[in-house]
Amino acid sequence: MDCDTGIDDALALAYLCSLPNVDLVAVSSTPGNVDAEQVARNNLALLELCGRPGVPVAIGTRAPLRIPLVTTPETHGPFGIGYAELPEPHGQIQAVDAVELWIEAARSRPGELTALLTAPLTNFALALRAEPRLPELLRGVVIMGGSYFYQGNTTPTAEWNTHVDPDAAAEVFAAFSGLPEERLPVVCALESTERIELRPEQVAALAARAGCEEPELLAPEQTEGRRSTASNELVRHLSDMLRFYFEFHRRNGQGYAAHVHDYFAASVAVGTATYRTRTATVHVETASPRLIGTTVADFRGLWGEPPNARIVVENHPAEAFDELVRSVGGLGRRLDA
Repeated sequence: MDCDTGIDDALALAYLCSLPNVDLVAVSSTPGNVDAEQVARNNLALLELCGRPGVPVAIGTRAPLRIPLVTTPETHGPFGIGYAELPEPHGQIQAVDAVELWIEAARSRPGELTALLTAPLTNFALALRAEPRLPELLRGVVIMGGSYFYQGNTTPTAEWNTHVDPDAAAEVFAAFSGLPEERLPVVCALESTERIELRPEQVAALAARAGCEEPELLAPEQTEGRRSTASNELVRHLSDMLRFYFEFHRRNGQGYAAHVHDYFAASVAVGTATYRTRTATVHVETASPRLIGTTVADFRGLWGEPPNARIVVENHPAEAFDELVRSVGGLGRRLDA
């Protein structure tokens, strides 16, 4: 997993940790929602909280390929995890660069690993520069990013991850051009991920599944400015993250809810989501000031260029939340036990 943790990245990471059959080989930290060092600290703390302290955490680049880094304290809080105050991690960030870690893992286990990319694509672009065979070495690639026939969430036309580093996104899609369809990355864009709209009642269901006796996040007037008092430690920290995210969405006229983009991408990567894709040729705009980071998909072959992506065009939110409650709630219960 490559992430810029980030509240929805944190939920995705907790979900991966909740699945006993998932071998989480490494977590690489890309600057985006916060700087790379803070991303890595968040990842170390979350892995320890979720019972996976041995997973290597590495940092790659500290900045986008060609433009300055812009972070999102208004969306995810100054440390990327909302109101949560995670315990100080005991583990250490790997001395090896994240790009080296990616390449070594892919070469040592060809055809086995899936790359889950929920951050700007900077680290993965650098890995492709260093090892152009990555698309063949990996079992699959899942990307959260972009928007097609859909408003952006950062500019009118651009999604956050591609807007932070459009040059990296352009390089990544170009690297997959002309490959067989089964080798193309699966892209979870805003039109699919904004359908995964988490609400307080689902957090309450997750808390109940984890064994909490008191309900969590029942209504905004009960939670404004308050810290979670959940008896379960994992639920308590996730609630404090998600409450910040709920409040951000409400301030922006989207209701007291949270788009948990990266959780959906994680469920696609591990095969628990039901979804449908269409192949397309993706272009990422890197020059026009007003359109930078905009992603355009040619589904009909009008450009006469080979496809380079499989874009999710159908998913099932109710199924996704049943899976989230069952799995992450179950993890919370096991950790308490």
